[in-house]
Amino acid sequence: MSRDATAARPPHRRLRVARTPGGGLAGASRRSLPLALAAALGAAACTAARAGTDVPAAPQDLPPVVVTAPMQDAPLTVVTDPRAPRQPVPASDGADFLKTIPGFATIRKGGSNGDPVLRGMGGSRLGIRVDGGQIAGGCPSRMDPPTAYVAPELYDRVTVVKGPETVVDGPGNSAGVVRFERDFERYAAPDHSADASVLVGSRGRNDQNLDLRAGDPAGYLGVRANHTHAQDYADGDGHRVHSRYDRWNADATVGWTPDDDTRVQLAVGKGDGQAAYAFSGMDGAQFLRESAALDVAREHLTRHWAKLEVRAYTNYADHVMDNYTLRHPDPAGMMPMAMASNVARRTSGGRIAGTWRWDEALELVAGLDGSGSVHTVRNGGPPGSAGDYRDLPRVRDARMDDVGAFGELRWTFAPRQRLVTGARLDRAHARGYGLAAGPGDGMGMDGGMGSMGGMAMGGAAAATRDADRASTLPAGFVRYERDLAALPATFYAGLGHVQRFPDYWELFGGHVDVSLPGFRSLAPEKTTQLDVGLQYRDARLKAWVSGYAGVVRDFILVHYPAGAMGGGSAGNVQARIAGGEAGATYAFAAHWKGDATLGYAWGENRSEHRPLPQMPPLEARLGLAYARGAWSVGGLWRIVAAQHRVAAGEGNIVGQDLGPSAGFGVFSLNAGWRAGARLALSAGIDNLFDRTYAEHLNAAPEGLAGYVNTVRVNEPGRTAWLKVALQL
Repeated sequence: MSRDATAARPPHRRLRVARTPGGGLAGASRRSLPLALAAALGAAACTAARAGTDVPAAPQDLPPVVVTAPMQDAPLTVVTDPRAPRQPVPASDGADFLKTIPGFATIRKGGSNGDPVLRGMGGSRLGIRVDGGQIAGGCPSRMDPPTAYVAPELYDRVTVVKGPETVVDGPGNSAGVVRFERDFERYAAPDHSADASVLVGSRGRNDQNLDLRAGDPAGYLGVRANHTHAQDYADGDGHRVHSRYDRWNADATVGWTPDDDTRVQLAVGKGDGQAAYAFSGMDGAQFLRESAALDVAREHLTRHWAKLEVRAYTNYADHVMDNYTLRHPDPAGMMPMAMASNVARRTSGGRIAGTWRWDEALELVAGLDGSGSVHTVRNGGPPGSAGDYRDLPRVRDARMDDVGAFGELRWTFAPRQRLVTGARLDRAHARGYGLAAGPGDGMGMDGGMGSMGGMAMGGAAAATRDADRASTLPAGFVRYERDLAALPATFYAGLGHVQRFPDYWELFGGHVDVSLPGFRSLAPEKTTQLDVGLQYRDARLKAWVSGYAGVVRDFILVHYPAGAMGGGSAGNVQARIAGGEAGATYAFAAHWKGDATLGYAWGENRSEHRPLPQMPPLEARLGLAYARGAWSVGGLWRIVAAQHRVAAGEGNIVGQDLGPSAGFGVFSLNAGWRAGARLALSAGIDNLFDRTYAEHLNAAPEGLAGYVNTVRVNEPGRTAWLKVALQL
């Protein structure tokens, strides 16, 4: 069960030698895409059926095991295939996917678009890289975190680096980095391939995914598309949760490969969707994404200069929140009239990096990167009204920029001993437009109405002005790794330091003081962290344990006000953090394998002598799988402890502590079957015993007529799903 996707998919016919940035197919229609995907999947199924006995048998060492616990593959690194069957039900977005990896949790908001948290740290402390670039959401209350624009099954690989233990993926990543990556190749001869999957499940869940590739030695073309949909789910007591969603994505990549050492690649992409939220007075009525990227790579330039990469990208997110598309305005609520808020953010950037190698002992990656984003907002009424938001001008309220230089060195200085170290220096800049002259002006309403374009909430024009601020931010780490002689194990210990500039949500978001004093007073966050661990692997046992302890100077903490209105303030406190993860998978018989993982995060606010808020509780996952030939069956028992260390009224840019939470245990079953090398089926029943429970990290539900009203957003009850995957 703990085997990752590379062991769960049929062998691939292509040799992957390059990585891409980017993705997309502009102009796709939300209504036509599911039909097109269904037609393509039907054609693929017919082709598979005609293949008959010509399809080679699946290798016996690749049983169709459903992934339940991705394991750490190297010091502080997890690499996993997002297209593998996994339990719980395969993810609808990036955060939904990451929550299956030990150390991760998700701040829940409903059925989709939760906010990922690694080791208790979220927001911009966790770097999200999509094909080497960044996409930033626009909602001041984080309705659309970066992972909301990620369809996991459109990528070949997801890599997680925990802690401040790399410097090549941009600034400020104190919690870690997540990379969603695609692989392309230079074809040795003309060839083509197709991968497709369909998933159906409880409460209207249905997904379609398609990956088409073709090429010859001169170049290649790839097209990927997906659609995912679900209705409102019910919790274990049968109560409806406002949670339905529908989204689609389409991406296209074209590459030119004149020789084995040269690649020029252009990628474009587009996506859109809707999502109902149980936590907010508004829903997400639009998640428009438009992406483009150009990547140039040249290898073997000189004896020691192994590679040069140049990348440029632009990602645009246009997000609409309203209270009328997926619900009816509540006459007795805070927003009795139909209202909409349209926020947009364009993020553009680039990277140039070189790789140098000296024999097998020394490797250096060094370069420059940078990004800039502009945020705009407009608020009004529904289409056709006198104040139709679409007829109003977009008001620019913020600009964020960063440019940095980095270098990372890997040195094998003795047999079985390595030193990995890196340093970077960034110059970060922010400009706020129409900032209120004093505290209390420009505070927004929950649900993303935080930035009002320089108008006070009372409706009168406030005294405003534009302002700039900038900081120079150093970062670096050093890690020692040693392969033990007596055991098939690797020990490591690393020390890292990161300085993080306040992000858009901490300076201009819906839960902070959007004023000139607030903009100027928030100091950059400074994290120094020690990571230690051990990796063990032999023929039957794969195990790992990692621990960390850190000091965070000027930790950015959000203080929430009492009552339903937004506002609040962000300030700096002194903090300590600690925790760790452990995991093991053991083949204790010919066809039986068990796995277990454990994760814990702890934080202390030393300035206020109370816990840090939004810390996930202790969590364990226990799995058992039986695989024989083309069949596998398995079970997953997820156990979460109660959380009593809370700081009510405090939180992060997404949510606040709502008080202590109860522990729970959820049991799930899964099965898999492979019909040859090209067809695989997987199925599962999540929450088999229909348990009613809620995650500790949670946004407070909004009181909605006809829906359950609880302290936290409850999770789905019993959920059944079936996934069919084809590879041609």
